[in-house]
Amino acid sequence: MNDTNPELPEGYSPVPSGKVANAVTFLEMRRRPPETGGLPESPLSLVRLGPQNLDIYRRLFREVGEDWMWVAMLEIDDDAVRDILADPSVETYALRDGTRDIGLVELDFRVQGECELVYFGLVKDAIGKGTGRFLMNQAIAKAWAQPIDRFWLHTCTFDHPAAVGFYQRSGFKPYKLMVEIHDDPRLLGLLPKTAAPHVPLLEPASGTE
Repeated sequence: MNDTNPELPEGYSPVPSGKVANAVTFLEMRRRPPETGGLPESPLSLVRLGPQNLDIYRRLFREVGEDWMWVAMLEIDDDAVRDILADPSVETYALRDGTRDIGLVELDFRVQGECELVYFGLVKDAIGKGTGRFLMNQAIAKAWAQPIDRFWLHTCTFDHPAAVGFYQRSGFKPYKLMVEIHDDPRLLGLLPKTAAPHVPLLEPASGTE
């Protein structure tokens, strides 16, 4: 039986089994946008996380990021994560709704004059309720409270399909596209195989490396 796939059209590249590929969009904000309104009358608040909050951070990172293939903090040990949370040039916040943590935002100021929005996201049941706008307004205010001239981030096709549009409405402008190929973290045991169901899971054929 001949099960050879047809030849790929020009411009296509095969992705090996066990790998994932995504298109990455880089966006930046070169000047502080107009001030947004004050805090709404709600129980939402930002809580700064430090090295003593490792368990909260680990739990929230998984809860927020599992469907979007967040994996970087799962690949490093607890001491390395604590070092990041302890760094005065990295600001990590939980978004708290009353007594429940429902979002995560991390701002990295380690490059002089810049701030990278490293992580930004909400738990699943908080999406689509205006909470993301609240969180972004707070992130923008905190970033530009520092002496920076560039606020930037990258997002990818693993992320929520509305992410690029949301970032552009927030004042970020795309400036670069890249393609990333790496090991599928679901096959490495870093994430469950049910994570990110919108990303196909290409398991290696039995008996192959």
